Amino acid sequence: MPDHWKKIVFTFIVLACAAFFPSLPQTVLAQLSTDDHLAEPGFWATKSVKSHSEFASAATCGECHRTIYANQAKTSMNRTLLFADASESLDTKSFDKGRVLQFAHGIYRYEFHKDGQKVIYTATDGKEKKSAELLWAFGTPRVAQSYLFKDADGRFHEARVSYFVSLQNLHITPAREFDTAKSLLEAMERAVPAEEVKRCFACHATEAIIDGKFDEQNLVKGVSCEACHGPGARHVATMQAAKLAGISDAKGEFIFNPARLGPTDSVEFCGACHGAWWDVKLSGVRGVGVVRAQPYRLVESKCWGKGDERLRCFACHDPHVEVSTDPASYDGACSSCHLSGVGQKADAQHHGAACPVATKNCTTCHMPKTMVPTMHDTFTDHKIRIVKAGEAFVE
Repeated sequence: MPDHWKKIVFTFIVLACAAFFPSLPQTVLAQLSTDDHLAEPGFWATKSVKSHSEFASAATCGECHRTIYANQAKTSMNRTLLFADASESLDTKSFDKGRVLQFAHGIYRYEFHKDGQKVIYTATDGKEKKSAELLWAFGTPRVAQSYLFKDADGRFHEARVSYFVSLQNLHITPAREFDTAKSLLEAMERAVPAEEVKRCFACHATEAIIDGKFDEQNLVKGVSCEACHGPGARHVATMQAAKLAGISDAKGEFIFNPARLGPTDSVEFCGACHGAWWDVKLSGVRGVGVVRAQPYRLVESKCWGKGDERLRCFACHDPHVEVSTDPASYDGACSSCHLSGVGQKADAQHHGAACPVATKNCTTCHMPKTMVPTMHDTFTDHKIRIVKAGEAFVE
């Protein structure tokens, strides 16, 4: 069933349930899928642009926004797409003294090794052997990295194994697990449809989708300024003209600023790549794996209500700097809603009760680290709640 029909059917079910279950979150009906947003006028993350000439380049942005540009260039988002031979996970240290990365799954044996600068991927069932040169690496050395290569006809294929930081080795690519395979080819790779290729590169690169088509030759690797702010050539020209004219108070014309979005749109904007509520529902993803979709989990929080400025992604994460792993760095966001001490009276700004257990490192209890087995790592669960010791995962 096409996604838009899935949404129509799901919405009908939600409306029917709402009549019988008044406690159903009202935000459901106010939200849109990423496809819905992309169909609307104006810029939205991952939206196709008519021409490369509409872009200014991150370096040009950096001429005025020096600090932001310098900081963002160091982030994982900026490095979320690389040529495989430039991957930090597959650098020369990983292959010192002829070492190879190896993994076995049933009768199949997988290996990554270097041939000069090329990263060669090999799979064998003990009788037959197939190899391919890995071209693109998706993800960073923070958690995991997956890979694409091409066949003789230039079509993309996804390697059945990925690199996981916690293992310092290979394992089955998430969501690509299998118990049996009909052939070595099936055990080695998965053909990636053209539309999926576009979605992957749209989230991991900048200037990847031009006039509705994937432009592999001219894309900008990683998420840089114009991936989130939209093409900036017109903005740059306008600001330069204002400067020449001696206009010192020119506003940021002809550029998209996600910070101006309302709470629901703001979270869905990030959700274009990180998992908006409708995107997750339409995908059919269930179970513990949904914690990887942080926007989805956030709006599932009881305190989200109909949307709150203090709960949008930007309230805790500055996309221009690397994400913090220090729980204390998020306490300020928690205290913007919650009282700081037991016995204090709630007011318009602080209507959340004070925690009776602690006053710092709030996320360690209320946004617990959750193990996602297919990722071989833990993720912060953004469904904010009171977590009871020993309770099963709350979906």
